[in-house]
Amino acid sequence: MKSFTINGKAESTLKNYTRCLAHLALHYKQSPETLSTELINDYLFHCKNLHKSPSESFFKHTVFGLRAIYKVLGIKDRHVKLPQIKRQNKLPVVLSKAEVRTFLKAPKYLKHRLILGMLYGCGLRSYELCALRLCDVDFDRQTVFVKKQKGKVDRYLPLSKHLARGLKKYIATESPRTFLFNSQVTDNGAPRPITTTGIQWVIKENRGKVNTDKTITAHCLRHTYATHLLEAGLNIMSLKELLGHAFIETTLVYLHVANTGSSHKFSPLDTLFE
Repeated sequence: MKSFTINGKAESTLKNYTRCLAHLALHYKQSPETLSTELINDYLFHCKNLHKSPSESFFKHTVFGLRAIYKVLGIKDRHVKLPQIKRQNKLPVVLSKAEVRTFLKAPKYLKHRLILGMLYGCGLRSYELCALRLCDVDFDRQTVFVKKQKGKVDRYLPLSKHLARGLKKYIATESPRTFLFNSQVTDNGAPRPITTTGIQWVIKENRGKVNTDKTITAHCLRHTYATHLLEAGLNIMSLKELLGHAFIETTLVYLHVANTGSSHKFSPLDTLFE
């Protein structure tokens, strides 16, 4: 029996690509080439953390198969890397309430205090905070609207009364345009949002003021948000929704907690000063 190749790939390799991509398509009920990079990474992370995880070849065939599809379809702006996703054997870095209080008070400027407050008080990812627009903050309903990324779903987050008070003052005094937090750089006069690099700078400038050996990052504040909510009684399914996780396994992996507590959603910032 003769074998054949397409684009330098053997028949057996192509069959493996097809099998792995079929799993991906069935998982999302969507054609693989339409999925965002973030959704693909969520899927790969999910696969690697299953109790009976797929082999490394399954992982590689999925990624290489996607690359082959992009090449055939002429999709040049989509790049899927082969990340080294490892099982997490230890808990993430989580700050104590005292450390959070010190960190949130550390910045000199109100804008910077609010940036840190939004990361902790809403559990936002850095890029989600960058994308927030003024219209996404509803002071009447005390919610923050996080617009879906491609392939994800929209979600509403509780807005702490402490953040609401600070944001109103900030908006009244600094008059941000379009985005909640503007960059100092404009696009021919049009407002541009703060960048993740800008957020990292705010964190680096102030984390040295906290008396701790822990490495404070934007994601550390997100971990802290999640952990404090669980400790206050929020159940794991409600937390999954607040964090915007595609899979419950993602929530369980880095939190290592049981499904207990209330389904009432709230911001941990409301209990921070009690």
